[in-house]
Amino acid sequence: MDLNLKNKVVIVTGSAGLEGSIGHAIVFKLANEGAIPVLIDRNKRGFQYEKQLREIHPKATFYQADLTQVSQIEDAIAKISDKFERIDAVINNVGINDGVSLEASVDDFMDSLRLNLVSFFVVVKFALPLLKESKGSILNVGSKVALTGQGGTSGYAAAKGGVLGLTREWAVDLIGYGIRTNALIIAECYTPAYETWIKSIENGAQKLSEIKNTIPLESRMTEPVEIADTVLFLISERSSHTTGQFVFVDGGYVHLDRALLPSK
Repeated sequence: MDLNLKNKVVIVTGSAGLEGSIGHAIVFKLANEGAIPVLIDRNKRGFQYEKQLREIHPKATFYQADLTQVSQIEDAIAKISDKFERIDAVINNVGINDGVSLEASVDDFMDSLRLNLVSFFVVVKFALPLLKESKGSILNVGSKVALTGQGGTSGYAAAKGGVLGLTREWAVDLIGYGIRTNALIIAECYTPAYETWIKSIENGAQKLSEIKNTIPLESRMTEPVEIADTVLFLISERSSHTTGQFVFVDGGYVHLDRALLPSK
């Protein structure tokens, strides 16, 4: 299926994570579909990805910016606007489950919100004029933590709950401009960060096996490429009448009957 993404300018935040991360999977999928991936991230690893991506699409571009700093986001969007004169989609992908609990300081809580929620608002705010011109789309990457809780991560849970609220609000607010807004919700996805966590805990292999056994579909983790495939579909014309939706790519983790789980 042709997603009709050729030469579409697509901003992806949090896109300079480790190779194999969700952001990494998204930008390379975009380039292979002929879209122009525009990466925004604070990690200089993005310059390496820009070089690799330009072998696929010569216009792929990385802008280094701290997504907790409004002025840096504004500057990055201004440069994108000047260079491309269009924005066809925004994928708000940045997110860190930072473990900011009720025991953390208020400053730490506010910092968590700035990265995991406020950055979503700021990127869309400054991209909005060009999104209106293109009748573009917005895709917010969310988490099951917003719906299930996790424990010990009040900042991240609050932020991801806010992301879902913004998704519905923007779907209503922007419908008159033909702009679609959806959220993709992830549960247990095997990213490099997840792997690092598993390796850091006692009996990590056993813990990973236990987690897999809580996932109804095939008792396995979601792969980042599966997230990327759905992201591309949701920003494309192939989902042209889909807006305000929370799409779960989680192997049934959040919703399906626990009776489906393997017997012990």
